[in-house]
Amino acid sequence: MFGSKARKENEQLKQQLSELQQIMMSIGAADVVQVDRRRRELELELSQLTEHQQKLKAELASMAQQLDQTRSEEISVRDSVTLQEFGLYNFENPAEDSIELQAQLEYVRGQIKLAVKNKNATQHTQNFTFNNSEAKGRSFVNKMSKMALRSYNAEVENAITRMKAGNLSAAVKRIERARDQVAKMGDMIDLTINPHYHTLRLAELGLSAKHLQAKAAAKEAEREARAQLREEKKAQAEMEAERKRLEKERVHYENSIAKLKEQNRVDEAEALENQLHEINRGLEDVDYRAANVRAGYVYVISNIGSFGERMVKIGLTRRLDPMERVKELGDASVPFNFDVHVLHFSKDAVSVEAELHRKFDDVKVNLVNSRREFFYATPAEVKSALLEIDGSVLEYEEEAEADQFRQSASLRQQRVSKQ
Repeated sequence: MFGSKARKENEQLKQQLSELQQIMMSIGAADVVQVDRRRRELELELSQLTEHQQKLKAELASMAQQLDQTRSEEISVRDSVTLQEFGLYNFENPAEDSIELQAQLEYVRGQIKLAVKNKNATQHTQNFTFNNSEAKGRSFVNKMSKMALRSYNAEVENAITRMKAGNLSAAVKRIERARDQVAKMGDMIDLTINPHYHTLRLAELGLSAKHLQAKAAAKEAEREARAQLREEKKAQAEMEAERKRLEKERVHYENSIAKLKEQNRVDEAEALENQLHEINRGLEDVDYRAANVRAGYVYVISNIGSFGERMVKIGLTRRLDPMERVKELGDASVPFNFDVHVLHFSKDAVSVEAELHRKFDDVKVNLVNSRREFFYATPAEVKSALLEIDGSVLEYEEEAEADQFRQSASLRQQRVSKQ
């Protein structure tokens, strides 16, 4: 039954297909297929044309951007050439390397360039004639102004590029001298450097000096930090060496005491035990010093022959023998040895030193680098301050011996008297 039904459905489909073919023939189906194919071809061509058009637009935009950039560079070059005619070059300023000062420098330089472009960098008379000609007078004034500004700007550039940290005042005097020379040279036409322009150039100079000083201070701080680290390593090495020495002695004494007790030599054993007790105390002291980084010696030293009578150095060392540090400070870099006024041990030497520095902050010698611990003070003045801070000070020498200095002065006097 199912087979006859399938055959019937198949026959119906064939009949429907035949009818459909007849209908397509009657309406020109072949033409419809051809039209559809042409439509797809046209759509493809349109898509390709649209894509090509977009590429052309992108290329055109890129070329326009390049043209704008070229025009901008041309204007920049033209401006640079104009500025160079007045001696204003785009030289390297030290402050360019400073993140903090770079924006300020760019602003100041922009104002400087603007003043030159607007011809506001100089001032001069407006009614000058040459051979009864106002045109020749204007030409003469313009040439003189350009020449004077070139000279002035050259001095500014030299002052900035050759400046070192700490010589700002010398550079300022150099620029001011150049400004005064312009006024002297242009007296006939009242030619001067515009005060505002001069202020801008001084500001540029100041930014350079500020950056150089900051760099110098950073380098000095780095050197001081390395020196402090070396000092701490030396102190640690000394403590470690002292601990090993004491431990070796302790083992030696313990063995000797044991042998004496075996031999029933009690008195001799007790004598060695007293010495062993001192060794153990020494080990405890070394361990305490190694563990407590605030413990150490505060020293007050002077060097009359090198620095005069009214100057002291107040410092701190964690060395087991603080005189080793004093001897290092008095090396060949100074003509005479330091005199020691006090070597005061404290469990909190860091606080004692800091408080002394605070008390004498107003008379600090080096106001830039706080690690240079010299002060315009006498040993007696420091003694009074130290006693206020820590009353446990037992010994203090107010007078400096300065043996080599005094002997040298005596020998020098003898040489003079013999002449």
